[in-house]
Amino acid sequence: MYLKHAAVLAASAFLALPAFAQYQEAAPQEETGKVVLTLEDALKVALSENTAVKVADMEIQRQEYARKGSYGALLPQVSASGMYSYALKKQKVYFGSDKTDDEGGSSGGGMAGMMASLMNPIMYYINELYAGTGVPFVPYVDPDADKESGGSSEPMEMGRSHSVTLGLSAQMPLVNFQLWESLRLTGDQVELAVEQARESRLGTVASVKQAFYAILFAKEAYNVYNSVYENAVENFRLTEMRYNAAKASELDLTRAKSNVAAAIPNLYNAENSVELALWQLKAVMGVDLERNIDVAGSLADYADQMFSDIAEGNEATLEGNSTLRQLAQQAEMMARQIRMQQYAYLPSLALTFSYSYLSQSDIFNLSQWRWFPSSTIGVSLSIPIFSGGQRYHAVRQARVQADELELQRENTERQLRIGIRQSLGTMDTAMRTYDASREALATAEKAYDIAVKSYQLGKSTLTDLNNTELVLTQSKLAVSQAIYNFVIAKAGLEQTLGYDFNER
Repeated sequence: MYLKHAAVLAASAFLALPAFAQYQEAAPQEETGKVVLTLEDALKVALSENTAVKVADMEIQRQEYARKGSYGALLPQVSASGMYSYALKKQKVYFGSDKTDDEGGSSGGGMAGMMASLMNPIMYYINELYAGTGVPFVPYVDPDADKESGGSSEPMEMGRSHSVTLGLSAQMPLVNFQLWESLRLTGDQVELAVEQARESRLGTVASVKQAFYAILFAKEAYNVYNSVYENAVENFRLTEMRYNAAKASELDLTRAKSNVAAAIPNLYNAENSVELALWQLKAVMGVDLERNIDVAGSLADYADQMFSDIAEGNEATLEGNSTLRQLAQQAEMMARQIRMQQYAYLPSLALTFSYSYLSQSDIFNLSQWRWFPSSTIGVSLSIPIFSGGQRYHAVRQARVQADELELQRENTERQLRIGIRQSLGTMDTAMRTYDASREALATAEKAYDIAVKSYQLGKSTLTDLNNTELVLTQSKLAVSQAIYNFVIAKAGLEQTLGYDFNER
C-alpha cells in the first residue's frame, strides 16, 4: 500500500515537471513590452498618477476657490428686485376734522377739509400783509364742501389698482471684525489642505516602497524555492542512479520523488506571490493593472544601507510629522474661531444704496403708465445688544473644542514617539538578525556542500541531505526576511518623520 502511494506521488511529480518546464520556456517570451522600474521611477509615477494624490491636489484647488470666493464679501453685494401687486381693496385716509375752526372757517372732512387746511395759512399771510388797512380776514371756505362731504368727514381712497416696483440695491461692509477674521480662517483652511496633500504624498511614498520591497522579497523567496526544486530534481537523479546501481534503497528513491513533488507547490506559491505583489504595486502607482511591469534590483542592494540608516534614525524628530502639523494648524484655526465668536459682540458698519422705479395705474396698460424713480444712500450701523446667550455659549463651545484638540495633540505625539521607538527597535533587530543569518547561511551552505558530496560517495543518507537542505533554505529566507523587515520599518519611520520624496 505504501509503495502504491509513493508511485502516485512520483507520477504526479513527473507530470508536473513538463508543465513547469513549459512555463520556464514561455517566460522569456512574456518579457516583450515589459517595463522595468526602479524604486525612484515607481515613486515618480505614483506621485503623478496615484488617485489619493490627485484627490488631495483637487482639494487644494477647491479650498483656493473657496478662499477667493470669500473675499467677495468685502465687495458691494448688488441685487435687483421686482414686484407687481393688485389692490383688492384700496386704503382709505381722512384729512382734517369734523369741527369748525375758531375763525369760523369750515374744516370739514374730505377734499374740502384738505383744501381749507391748505388755503387758510395763505389767507392768514395775506391778512398780515394788509394789516392796518381795514381789510378783514376772510377764511377760505369751499363752496362745494357740503356737497362733497355731506357736512361730515369722509374717507378718501389712495393708490391705484395696479402697482409695479423695480429696484436695485447694494450693500458693502465698512467695518466688520467678524467678517475679517472669517477671511483669515479661509486662508488657514487652504494651508491645512496643502498639508493634507503632503500627508497623502507621504502615505503614497510609503505604500509604493512597501509594495516594491514586497516584490523583491517575493522574488527572493521564489529564487530560494526554485533552488530547492532544482536540488530536489538533482537529488532524485542521483538517487535513481544509485538505485539502479543497487547502492540506494527503494525507500530513498521514494523519498527523493516525494521531495520533488513537495517542492513544486512551494514554487508555484512563490510565483503567485510575485504576481500579486506586482499587482499591488500597480494599484498603488495608479497605472493600468494589465500593464506588464517588473522591478529592478534585489533586497541585497539595500543591505549596505542598514548600518548608516540606523544611526540616522536615532536622531529623528517629529518636526516634519504631517499629523502634528495638521493639529497645529487646526489649533490656530480654533484660536481664530474663538476670536471670530468674540467679535460678534462688536458693532458693524455697512454702506447701503438703493434705487427704485415705481408706477401705479388703474388701467393695465404699460405704455400709459407713468414711472417715478427714487434712490437713497446711507450708512447702516448694527449694534448687537442681546441674543439670548448665543454668542456667549458659542465662545465657550469653541474654547472646549480647543482644549479637546490640545489633548488630542498630546496623545498623538505620545503615540508617534512610541511608533518611532518601535520602528528603530525593529530596524536594530533586523540588523542584528541579518548579521546572524549571514553567518548561519555561510555555515549552512558549507554543510550542504559536504552533505551532497557525502551522499554522492554513499557516506550519508538522503535524510541527512534533506536536513541540511532544509537548514540552508531557512537560512536564505532568514537573510532576506531580515533585510525586508529593515526596509519596511525604515519606510514607516520615514513616513512618521515626514521625510518628503524630494528631500530624501
